[in-house]
Amino acid sequence: MRICVFCGSSTGLSPEYAEAAAGVGKLLAQRGIGLVYGGASVGTMGVVADAALAAGGEVHGVIPEQLSSVEIAHGGLTELYVVPDMHQRKAKMAELSDAFLALPGGVGTLEELFEVWTWAQLGLHRKPIGLLDVGGYYGQLVAFADHMVEEGFLRTETRDLLAVGADAVKLLDQLVAQ
Repeated sequence: MRICVFCGSSTGLSPEYAEAAAGVGKLLAQRGIGLVYGGASVGTMGVVADAALAAGGEVHGVIPEQLSSVEIAHGGLTELYVVPDMHQRKAKMAELSDAFLALPGGVGTLEELFEVWTWAQLGLHRKPIGLLDVGGYYGQLVAFADHMVEEGFLRTETRDLLAVGADAVKLLDQLVAQ
């Protein structure tokens, strides 16, 4: 099994974000679950990959050619795929993965999350999707998703495709069980 982790090219302001990324990388490796991620050596992307590798895990990175120098492609991965563009990055990450997990990140993290969530809504895949709410980072996003349901723009079934939790162990258990 492999889980795709969406996360940032920066570490954010709180050390809690990097700690959570390291915890997820280590946890995946300890459970024999491969990591698929954006292929960079910087930010929480680098943290999650380094932690998985340090714990003996399998790590597959996918990075577009144009970002391989900006995000600094990670040189020590099990496998690094360099693809032509962002569209192919997301498609390759999805192809390699059995589930998705978003950690705190920026616009790119959200874009990746929303795309796989949309694909699930459309029935293009049936892979579980999780949102690790580190320190309440995603609380407002979750509240907004609930608001979308209340306003009739999002079906409850689609909202429920997104598992949300603050405990990485419990959330991973939920993703693996689906």
